[in-house]
Amino acid sequence: MPHHYAITTRWTGNLGTGTSSYRAYSRDFELAAAAKYAPVLATSDPAFRGDPTRYNTEELLVGCLAGCHMLWMLHLCADARIVVESYEDHSTGTMEMSPDGGGQFTEVTLHPRLTLADPSRQNELAALHHRAHALCFIARSMNFPVHCEPVLPADSGQP
Repeated sequence: MPHHYAITTRWTGNLGTGTSSYRAYSRDFELAAAAKYAPVLATSDPAFRGDPTRYNTEELLVGCLAGCHMLWMLHLCADARIVVESYEDHSTGTMEMSPDGGGQFTEVTLHPRLTLADPSRQNELAALHHRAHALCFIARSMNFPVHCEPVLPADSGQP
């Protein structure tokens, strides 16, 4: 059964003269969906005249990949009765520019770090990360590699 998603993208960057020139408008916009608390305030990357205080579309893509992986990991850990006490991921993405002015992502790397109630179960996480990555709806939809490099407690100084 298919799932359908609807979002409204609303440009909020008309500074008075619309797109009368490349520098005449802001790249700011909102993303909103029905019955959501508040819109996401977004823009383009600051390299493309975006507001550095707002999320840009490239950051949102990386965040969507990290969020999907996290939600699968939490699900799989709950199924395996592994109690996760905290989860954090400092993900990175690389985008290459093309001579025509366009570009594309060449890779995203997730760096999830989990704290478990029972650290002796840490050795079970590698298989669960692999399974979560295979199940992630967003990662499966990308045309570039999405890597998962979990941060283990020994890597982070945690006991």
